[in-house]
Amino acid sequence: MQKSDYEYNQIVSSLRNVGLKEGDSIFIHSNLGFFGKMKDANNSNDYNEFFKNAIFEVIGKNGTLVTPTFSYSFCNSEKFDIEQTPGICGMFSEFIRKKNESARSNDPNFSICAIGKYAKLFTENCSSHSFGKFSFWERFLDKKGIVCNFNFDSASTLFHYIEKMLNVNYRFDKKFQGELKIGEEFVRKEFKHFVYDKNKPEHAPNFEKFHNKAMELKKVKISNLGRGQITCITAENTLSIIKNEINIHPNFLIDGNI
Repeated sequence: MQKSDYEYNQIVSSLRNVGLKEGDSIFIHSNLGFFGKMKDANNSNDYNEFFKNAIFEVIGKNGTLVTPTFSYSFCNSEKFDIEQTPGICGMFSEFIRKKNESARSNDPNFSICAIGKYAKLFTENCSSHSFGKFSFWERFLDKKGIVCNFNFDSASTLFHYIEKMLNVNYRFDKKFQGELKIGEEFVRKEFKHFVYDKNKPEHAPNFEKFHNKAMELKKVKISNLGRGQITCITAENTLSIIKNEINIHPNFLIDGNI
């Protein structure tokens, strides 16, 4: 029998070690496989269920769990059905998407799913700009959300909302049209997001610089779990670091010079 790398109670301990507590709203980029073998988990459903239960053991009934269920449907000239279109953000995000208690935003490119106190607030009345005013990211910042990544560094998709807020000159609004399912029928809709020119590789994201700065400023909390780690930073600290650094170094979040 294969020796386990960690147990359920260690998940709970690691989540508490990175500072999570009752009532927190957390957004998770995840790769559960990197943690290794969990005791008593025999299949992917067991892993997902154990992690969900551990999260809510820590954040409680007043907490909210959010996962990305991005599909890039309109970007890829595909229809988007909030109930049926899968996300491409890993098994834990898909597990959350399929839960009966989960709510999903009707964004054909950057949808999110949420369970908990603010699930409706985070997903209803979806903005037509994925990173603009009234988007999920604005609401997440308003509720003092926390980015809590499983086997990723402290970077997150929140960066693009902040870049839009700061109106960085290496990204621009781009319109994507397609068919969005509303009720029982598909309706032609237009959504925007904040893109960079793929023909300018020097404008490609480089999130490592953010993580290094956040570590230097001691704004990141990390806890080991099995063969991997949980990494945590508040949305407010993410915003503060990026605002300060971009003011000094406009290319802080990208590969090259502008």
